[in-house]
Amino acid sequence: MTFLLRLKLLKNKYLIVGLMLVIFVLIIGMFSLIVKPERIEIGSCPYERPPSCEYILGTDSLGRDVFSCLALGVKHSLIIGVTAGTLGTIISVIIALISGYKGEKVDILLRNIIDAFLVIPLWPLLIILRSYLGSLSTFELGLLLAAFSWPWAARAMRSQVLSLKERDFVDLARVSGESDLEIVFKELMPNLLPYIGVSFGQSLTWSIIFEVGLELVGLGPAGSITLGLMIYYALRYGAMTGGLWWWIFPPIICIVLLFLGFQLINIGLDEIYNPRLRKITGL
Repeated sequence: MTFLLRLKLLKNKYLIVGLMLVIFVLIIGMFSLIVKPERIEIGSCPYERPPSCEYILGTDSLGRDVFSCLALGVKHSLIIGVTAGTLGTIISVIIALISGYKGEKVDILLRNIIDAFLVIPLWPLLIILRSYLGSLSTFELGLLLAAFSWPWAARAMRSQVLSLKERDFVDLARVSGESDLEIVFKELMPNLLPYIGVSFGQSLTWSIIFEVGLELVGLGPAGSITLGLMIYYALRYGAMTGGLWWWIFPPIICIVLLFLGFQLINIGLDEIYNPRLRKITGL
């Protein structure tokens, strides 16, 4: 990374604020490493206590420490999001590179596959598959979500590969005797890094949101406290009507911060790597 690029990264306010929001949520998740197991057991704490020095975010109607549940919820939700985001991004990059670089019949086939996945009604299909597969761990749920989180990024990156492969530096690489594999990894892949970062962030946040939706219909991962499960129990036991704001708002706020943080990071990366935006923002 050149000094000029580092300077651009440090100067971009969207990128900095987005990173700060994501890091804040990650710090909450790190507290899961020191959570006392007894504090998340039903009836282990006083019922419906408001925030205090002893219970930072109070306790819920099940007699559990809300902050301990939140720390574990962030951890397990991030496992789902990172699993889905990583695998989904890998799939989208591979398909985009093969489709865009090879072209012709291969491109037609892969483009049709992408379009087929894009028109699938994702939410009903996830409910059906989740019901059919039975009990899933957080990692397994992440794998399931990854299977459907790649088409949007694949289509966007495919169009970039189609444009990049016509550039002069790719023609020069061919004339220099570089193989197709070398051109893909040395010439095309570095130019896709901003799009890969955006794809990962979007897949991660949307996977967490889908996990929350599955939890609300009782189809979340078995035996794990997630942000979605916290919201589900808070709604089920009347946290809003009972005035237990400290129970329902923390998981919602964490989800919003993650979503907003990654969106700001995406905007920041776009400003840095997009020539048109650089002219407007001066970056």
